[in-house]
Amino acid sequence: MNKLFRKCLAVSLLLSLVLSGCGNAGQSTDSAAGGDSGNSSSGSEQIVIGFLGPMTGNNATDGKDMLNAVEMAVRKVNEAGGVNGKQIKVEVADDGCDPQMATSAANKLVSLNVVAVVGGYCSGSTLPASGVFENAGIPLVVTAANSSKLPEQGYQTLFLINGLVPDQAKTAMEYAMKKNAKNIALIHDNSAYAKDLADSAKAVVEQAGGKVIAYEAINPEEKDFSALVTKLKSLAPDAVYFTGYYAAGGLLVKQFRQKEVPGMFIVGDGSFSEDLIEIAGPENAEGVLISATPTAEFIEGAEAFVDEYKKTYGIAPGPFSALTYNGVNLLVDALKRAGAAEKEAVRVALKETKDFQALGQTITFNEQNTMDTSNFAVLQVELGTFKLAE
Repeated sequence: MNKLFRKCLAVSLLLSLVLSGCGNAGQSTDSAAGGDSGNSSSGSEQIVIGFLGPMTGNNATDGKDMLNAVEMAVRKVNEAGGVNGKQIKVEVADDGCDPQMATSAANKLVSLNVVAVVGGYCSGSTLPASGVFENAGIPLVVTAANSSKLPEQGYQTLFLINGLVPDQAKTAMEYAMKKNAKNIALIHDNSAYAKDLADSAKAVVEQAGGKVIAYEAINPEEKDFSALVTKLKSLAPDAVYFTGYYAAGGLLVKQFRQKEVPGMFIVGDGSFSEDLIEIAGPENAEGVLISATPTAEFIEGAEAFVDEYKKTYGIAPGPFSALTYNGVNLLVDALKRAGAAEKEAVRVALKETKDFQALGQTITFNEQNTMDTSNFAVLQVELGTFKLAE
């Protein structure tokens, strides 16, 4: 049953890609969940919301995990009668973690008259997309992207429920230094998120009296990092912190292990994926540390969500599935309080959110429309799976 469902989902996404021409940069893909197709929010029997995330490219695994969570949340809402008597329909836009694709994807959602959008995985693509939604007055609930540059834009329509990069950097570097790491190497991939995280980590290390012995940028499309690996081996770091995404992260881990570079290897939440282990190889990934928001399996009270996700999709929830599930339920709560599927009313309702109880977090927005507290932790790969390191 699970395999059949996954096949149906894959076929549906493939058909959408073909029909919308999404295989080319700058296009988007549409998919409905829990409703009929073709209607906008205003004056219809449906409330149309958007999902923005990577359905193609190196980060598609995490993007599809997020979409699964969106569909789970929407299905439960619709089965319970919908919102204010209307069913919710989801339009899916593939940003490919590419700024140009993201701009096109956001414009596509605007043209479909979505009342609000949930998603945002890569900060580098969420940044331009958020500007499109701001200009259209459409609220965007960001559930994964967490560059501090996002709230710095000052957009009134932008709401972030993931912790911000500075908090993640602090968690990672304080853990490393507590383990006696004093000489630390930082590697990013020049994306907005990864560079922001590396810069924040550098500040934490230096403020704490440590030393950043290398600050390197890679091209994430490259496959051979031997020159960088050789250089860092000669520096003998106590810890290496890679702040980019899992496709390059897995290769770096593999090549660092093969060259026997000493010290801890830590990755940021952009590399928090089982694909990291697969790309690196389980033997190489063993012991790798990850700074991230814990997955649903580590959240007390999320047992039913985890069971239903596994039953429905045949896999465990991804790194951002719980946050994305929370994002949809938060939006549904705002829609109910707004009393109408009208984007400005929904924006105001989101802003007025107070103590919304979600999986692993209580949501109240501060002046920047972000969370005052984060729940970043350090996890570790043990026997091919992720465990809490502390």
